[in-house]
Amino acid sequence: MSPRTARLARLSRSVTFSACHRLHSKSLSDEENLKLFGKCNNPNGHGHNYKVTVTVRGEIDPVSGMVMNLTDLKEYMQEAVMEPLDHKNLDKDVPFFAEVVSTTENVAVFIWESLQRLLPPGTLYKVKVHETEQNVVVYKGEEAKAGE
Repeated sequence: MSPRTARLARLSRSVTFSACHRLHSKSLSDEENLKLFGKCNNPNGHGHNYKVTVTVRGEIDPVSGMVMNLTDLKEYMQEAVMEPLDHKNLDKDVPFFAEVVSTTENVAVFIWESLQRLLPPGTLYKVKVHETEQNVVVYKGEEAKAGE
């Protein structure tokens, strides 16, 4: 019998949370913010039902047959996504957004960084955030090189 080849797989789980925010940069004037963000710059904010899909990767364990126990992934997502973000005002309730504009791109970064602290090193592969049915951001922890 030949030695068994390690099989790599990706496992994804989705959650939905509701939150409000206002797109507004402290680096811009009120006029510039309104021009850039339009109705999303409403002083009273606006809300979304965000859908987040987290993908992890790893070897399929030959004993359990799993990349990761889905119960564990569910608990990590509860702590990293649902507890800090669900039914929150992102700009006022989440310290990360005190100095960072609460775009969907930055929501994806926040979720990535939160999950990185919880998941086994090297397992987080992708965070996908649907702000609406039409608007989706994918973040894989990549940083731009100088000049990109």
